[in-house]
Amino acid sequence: MLQSDTSFHDLRIAAVVPAFKVEHHVVDVVRRTLPFVAAVFVVDDACPNGSGDLVQQASLSGRIVVLRHSENRGVGGAIKTGYAAALKEGFDIVVKVDGDGQMAPELIPALVRSIVLGEADYVKGNRFFDPDDLAQMPLVRLIGNACLSLVSKASSGYWDIMDPTNGYTAIHRTALETLPLEKIADRYFFESDMLFRLNVSNAVVQDMPMRALYADEISNLNIRRVLMQFPKLYMKNFFKRIFYNYLIRDFNAGSIQALMGTILFLFGTIYGTLNWISHGMRSETTPLGTIMVAALPIILGMQLLVAALAIDVASVPKRPLQKVGAIRGIGVGSTTRG
Repeated sequence: MLQSDTSFHDLRIAAVVPAFKVEHHVVDVVRRTLPFVAAVFVVDDACPNGSGDLVQQASLSGRIVVLRHSENRGVGGAIKTGYAAALKEGFDIVVKVDGDGQMAPELIPALVRSIVLGEADYVKGNRFFDPDDLAQMPLVRLIGNACLSLVSKASSGYWDIMDPTNGYTAIHRTALETLPLEKIADRYFFESDMLFRLNVSNAVVQDMPMRALYADEISNLNIRRVLMQFPKLYMKNFFKRIFYNYLIRDFNAGSIQALMGTILFLFGTIYGTLNWISHGMRSETTPLGTIMVAALPIILGMQLLVAALAIDVASVPKRPLQKVGAIRGIGVGSTTRG
C-alpha cells in the first residue's frame, strides 16, 4: 500500500492523471501534482507516444503508480481505472488532473476543501464564474460549453452547476463507492455521465471557480461526433433520472405535476394539430370550441410542467453522502501495472 504524510485533515488524497498523447506535458503535470497528494496514478491509455514510459523514466517519486491499458478506452475509461486503483489503496479523496497542462495542480487544496469540510461529495472546476476570465476562452468553446451547461442541468438535475465538461474534479470515496463505474461512459461524455450518476446517488456536487489554461495542447475531441452523440445521451439520462427519482424511488407533487402536465400538453398538441390539418384540408375554419379544447390543455399542461420544474430545481441534493455513508459496489476492467 502506498504511504505518504501528504494529507488534509487526516484524509489521504490521490490524483489520477489520464495519459494519452500528452507526452509534452505529463511529466511536468505529475511533478507539480506530487506536493499536494499522497500518490499519483498515471493511466497510460495505450498512448502511442509512450506517455506512461516518460513518467516512469523521469523517476520523480516512489509515490507514482503507472497503470496501463492494452487498448485505448478513452478518457473516461482511464479515469475509472485510476479510481478503482485509488479505492483499492484506501484513499479518501481522488482528484482527477488532465495530463495536458490545462489544469493547475496548485489548485488542488482549493478543489478538495469543501470535501474535506464535509460540505460536498464531488467538486468540479467552473471556468464561467469570473466574467473577466472568459476573454481567454476560445469563442467556440465558450458558446459550446454554455449550451452544454443548460442541457446538462436538465439531464443531471444539478441546476446550480455550470461547465459540465470541466474535467478538473475531486470526489470523496463514499460517493465513488456508490457509482456503478462499469456503466459510466468511457469517452468524452464521462464528465456529464458522472453528474447524472451522482444525482441518482443523491450526492452533493459543488463548483469551484477556476481559470482555464490554453497552451499548445492538441485536443482529441471530435466536435462532429459530440454533436451527433451528446444530445441523445443527455436525453437518455434525463428520462432515466426522472424515472428513477420521481417514479421509482419517490412519488411526490412533482411526479403528479410532471405526469399530468405531460399528458395534458401532448393531448392538446396532438388534438389541435390533427384538427388543424383536417379543417385545413377541407378549407374550413377551425371552430372556436375546437381551438379552446386544444389550447386549454396545452396552457394548463405547461403550467404544471413549470411547477414540476420548480420542484426539480429545489430538489438538488444538499446532504453529503459522506455523512450518510451509503455504499454500493463498483466494477472496472482489469489493468496491468508498469
